[in-house]
Amino acid sequence: MKKKIAAVLVATLMVGTILVGCGSNSTASKGTKHSAALVTDGGGIDDKSFNQSAWEGLEKWGKSQGLKKGINGYNYTQSSDDADFLPNINKLIKAKYATIFGIGYKLDNAISSAAKENPKTNFAIIDSVVKGRKNVASVTFKTEQSSFLAGVAAAETTKTGRVGFVGGIQSDIIKTFEAGFKQGVKAVNPKIKVDVKYAGSFTKADVGQSLATAMYNNNEDVVFHAAGGTGAGVFTAAKNAAKNGKKVWVVGVDQDQKEDGAYKGGNVTLASAVKKVGTAVEDLSKQAAKDKFPGGKTVTYDLKDNGVGIVNDNMSASAWKTVQQYEKKIENGEITVSPK
Repeated sequence: MKKKIAAVLVATLMVGTILVGCGSNSTASKGTKHSAALVTDGGGIDDKSFNQSAWEGLEKWGKSQGLKKGINGYNYTQSSDDADFLPNINKLIKAKYATIFGIGYKLDNAISSAAKENPKTNFAIIDSVVKGRKNVASVTFKTEQSSFLAGVAAAETTKTGRVGFVGGIQSDIIKTFEAGFKQGVKAVNPKIKVDVKYAGSFTKADVGQSLATAMYNNNEDVVFHAAGGTGAGVFTAAKNAAKNGKKVWVVGVDQDQKEDGAYKGGNVTLASAVKKVGTAVEDLSKQAAKDKFPGGKTVTYDLKDNGVGIVNDNMSASAWKTVQQYEKKIENGEITVSPK
């Protein structure tokens, strides 16, 4: 009899242990949090442009999930030059981040290589398309559309009939900004002259300042930049010209850059052609956390879905009205903006 009771007790304890174990695994599974991190291109997360927008999007997502910056949460690695891309990606892989973003087309080869070696990790590349990798989501933006509106704003504002464009590195992506800007200017007034210059870098503010200063000295009174950190120099040139009595403007890029145009006595930011990289990073992080990551697909953001747009910083009421009219024409398909 005692043996039977002992056997029953042992069996009961074993079942209890198994149930407790199952309960613990279930709780752990439910409590598992998704983690995500990004690798910057040459700019930092405080570049007031592309990389900063991406980081703010990731940070917003992380905080909404109750995560903290660091391992098992959200994080970033900063690249000083192209040679840092793959080592930085590998650091994040080693730290077991579930989703890794490459911020900028320059990281596409590094992302493709890492994705091939790590098929269970989600990767996303911004501003490029990586083919043949089922674990890579490619994110693109119709920046020609927002740049078209920047061109409309410039054309509606110029008093000299001369405007400028300062690009960072001459590439397919930055050429879409140039193309859209030119089309927007010409849509309003085909007689306006558009001067185009490239700095050859996204991180050389001194070169941006030199190029923009030459433009303002050449009576180009509105300059649109798509140059990342180099664009800081464009703002410096505009503020210096304004302090010397010239009425000049800058059209900012990627984020609302009104703050960058502020100086004692005024503000030189006319408008900002925004590209909502942060929105894309936040969206893909949400999808990945729900096991709905769009690996192997290209996700495109445009005016219609609020992925790109223009912010009115200091436009006149008539200029803003015209910009809004053209925005509607693009959204309803009446105008198609070419990326080239």
